[in-house]
Amino acid sequence: QVQLVESGGGLVQPGDSLRLSCAASGRAFSRYTWGWFRQAPGKEREFVAANNWIGVNTTYAYYADSVKGRFTISRDNAKNTVYLQMDSLKPEDTAVYYCAAANNPYEVRRRPSEFDYWGQGTEVTVSS
Repeated sequence: QVQLVESGGGLVQPGDSLRLSCAASGRAFSRYTWGWFRQAPGKEREFVAANNWIGVNTTYAYYADSVKGRFTISRDNAKNTVYLQMDSLKPEDTAVYYCAAANNPYEVRRRPSEFDYWGQGTEVTVSS
């Protein structure tokens, strides 16, 4: 069993940056695919970014087209923490952001149904 706790959300202006954190409890932190999703009011939960485990100190990151070049997902295995660095934020990035983990660390996963564990979410509001 894995428990996830997100933090770092808040209210920012367009063009600002935020870094979300996801602290994980449980064993074998490195042996999961880690992902970030978001859900805006009235919309479905959508994929933002994910990070596969390829091997020792090697990961593979991939992103939704809407955030590519602005967001960066990373992991710190020593701290059992996954991060989402969000730069050049736009009003359309406003949503509740969720951290998620999938048991298979090697496969590319973009659908919420492909992830096994979820955090409670942290709210991000981008507004002037």
